[in-house]
Amino acid sequence: MPELSALQLLLTGVIAMVVLSAVFGAILGFAAIRFKVEGNPLVEQIDALLPQTQCGQCGHPGCRPYAQAIVDEGEAINHCPPGGQATINALANLLDIPAPELDEEHGEEAELKTVAYIREAECIGCTKCIVACPVDAILGAAKLMHTVIADECTGCDLCVEPCPVDCIDMLPVPKSLSDWHWDTPDQAVSTRRNTQLIATDREPDVAA
Repeated sequence: MPELSALQLLLTGVIAMVVLSAVFGAILGFAAIRFKVEGNPLVEQIDALLPQTQCGQCGHPGCRPYAQAIVDEGEAINHCPPGGQATINALANLLDIPAPELDEEHGEEAELKTVAYIREAECIGCTKCIVACPVDAILGAAKLMHTVIADECTGCDLCVEPCPVDCIDMLPVPKSLSDWHWDTPDQAVSTRRNTQLIATDREPDVAA
């Protein structure tokens, strides 16, 4: 009889814990939905337009903090060299403001997208590039060879300077069918203006 009572007490305790866990879980779930803090949709839209290199050239640790600063602090939209003028124009269009030129104090726009490449035979496995990479695109371990996962690399070049043996190169990525895209309207207009046309191709002067 005492053994049966002990078993009943144990089962009662387990059932009580399960019921309490379910009740507290339901309360926490309701609170999470009821008091959920919605993010600013404008920040999300700006972040989506940024190149996601997480390079820090804009003065912030990543693209989202930069987007947050644009919305909350009114920071200029021309601090992103990897995005270049195309990103500035897109941000200006989103915010309905004039598009400024890229602020050269934060860097210059690269003509070609680049990706990091580690000369593996020269790598000493110091792991400094792994620590510097903001997107975890470098694979390796201490005192072992490192390599770059090209599909994950954003070309921020933050891994180059910390390398003590200078075995990291930034190589241009040729365009392929997977990343080729049409020029934006602004780029198309710019190209057309810079193209030498024969007389019959020129647009008629309305003023004349």
